[in-house]
Amino acid sequence: MSTRVEEKKTALVTGANSGLGKAVAKALAAEGMRVGLVARDRVRGEAALADIRAATGNGDLHLFIADLADQSAIRGLAQAVRQKFEHLHLLVNNAGTAFPERRLSPEGIERALAVNHLGPFLLTNLLLDLLVASAPARIVNVGTRMNTAMDFADLNWDKRPYSMMQAYGQSKLGNLHFTFELARRLQGSGVTVNCVFPGVFNSNLGGTDGAQNLFWKLVARLLGWAIPSAEQAARRVLHVATAPELANASGQYFGDRKTLPAPAQALDPEANRRLWHISEALTALDRPERQAVGA
Repeated sequence: MSTRVEEKKTALVTGANSGLGKAVAKALAAEGMRVGLVARDRVRGEAALADIRAATGNGDLHLFIADLADQSAIRGLAQAVRQKFEHLHLLVNNAGTAFPERRLSPEGIERALAVNHLGPFLLTNLLLDLLVASAPARIVNVGTRMNTAMDFADLNWDKRPYSMMQAYGQSKLGNLHFTFELARRLQGSGVTVNCVFPGVFNSNLGGTDGAQNLFWKLVARLLGWAIPSAEQAARRVLHVATAPELANASGQYFGDRKTLPAPAQALDPEANRRLWHISEALTALDRPERQAVGA
């Protein structure tokens, strides 16, 4: 009697060249998964891939280069992933950033919003049919825990004085709006989507220009959070990404193996739909001619 060989699972992790993303990718590789690592910088991405390969012995690792602030780069990334992978069982939207002053993406969008919310929104939508075809599959959005609300009248910070903390918090709140609305849309598809707060941890958020130290000093002072290692934080993400008991969980917000209360605005279905439609317009997904990968 023949035994069915279980298909190797394929995962894609954004922001995988360092910190939390690298720790998550390494753990998935250690479990024998085929792992795609998305990095903005090729040198750092290749170094991370080599480190993970040496640590795990997994040779089925693949590097994709894309700046998630650039929508044309995201479209190219989605196309490259689809050319490389015939299936996709797990998408971890981890990449995030913060800036001490207002910066704009190539599309003229405030850069934290572009990377932290619109990046995963666009990438996920461009890979959604691949995930559905690979079901059961999971989408994990890495969020944060800041009690804030999005200013729909000024998402681009054209009218208000720019605040790094508020811009970061509002852009990451977008992950919750996105998670809850996408979960509603994916009901019955075999694909789940959840958001996880990994805790505050040592990372290179904001790059090497000093934003990281300033940001986490502010967080530690204002919120009193301890700062564990990226490997410790990765455990929360991996639980949501792989735990068998969460196979059917969708549209939830997790902390350390338990659900968390979401900010009030994210619990409003109308607000979730509103941000979805705004995001479609900002990424040109509301235009049929731009929905195709690479268009």
